[in-house]
Amino acid sequence: MSLIEIFVLAVVQGLTEFLPISSAAHLILVPLLTDWDDQGLTFDLALHLGSLAAVVFYFRREILLVVHDWGGSLVTRRQTEHSRIGWAVLWGTIPVGIAGLLFKDLVETTMRTPEVGAIVIACSLIGFGLLLGLADWRFRGERTERDMRWTDVLVIGVAQALALIPGTSRSGITMTAALFMGLSREAAARFSFLLSIPVIVLATGLQLLELRDPEVQIDWRSLWLGSLVAAVSAYACIHYFLAFIKRIGMQPFVAYRVILGAILLWIFL
Repeated sequence: MSLIEIFVLAVVQGLTEFLPISSAAHLILVPLLTDWDDQGLTFDLALHLGSLAAVVFYFRREILLVVHDWGGSLVTRRQTEHSRIGWAVLWGTIPVGIAGLLFKDLVETTMRTPEVGAIVIACSLIGFGLLLGLADWRFRGERTERDMRWTDVLVIGVAQALALIPGTSRSGITMTAALFMGLSREAAARFSFLLSIPVIVLATGLQLLELRDPEVQIDWRSLWLGSLVAAVSAYACIHYFLAFIKRIGMQPFVAYRVILGAILLWIFL
């Protein structure tokens, strides 16, 4: 891969992984809209590991508290606000894990073909984008992630499973569900970011199992550079996104999704 390909793909991954605009859609669209070859599973894995490093480092203090109190709750059976977040992340991950195992082949084959993939992405961008706009406009509240009920966790977890559809956006659909359940914008975003950690770990773990073939040639320079650029851009994205939505909200991302989806329909239909 050329340096420009590595840089563009890594920045796209880093900026879109945590924005409600679908990183998977953009990574699929780059080779579709250029003459570049598909970057392949190995490079995607490196980019996701970079994003994982960024979110873990950004929330490192909260993660330490969550892990400590969650572990303590296993022994003492007593819950704190941090242990409840830990349990919420765990239970919220189960639906997407089950859905991923059941529909993995369908998502990675049929939905990624140029003919089907672009249309699916376009429809998902528009449909789930409008749903995000409605949730942000009519249903968002002031509750934080520490005030979540188990019904909130169930709804958000089930919604996250829809992110297997290209163009949906894992962060977008989880924020949408959280807003519908009455969480504030910042709380919806923070819980979505924490919820991304086990999802990325599970997804990259499955991909690593598929890369055990010793005959596969690996371009380590591209992987390390791509991972580093993705991590830096993802960290910046998290920081500025949390400040941005507090003042302006989700509507600019809704407009972007609808416009991009409409352009894709115009190009591919």
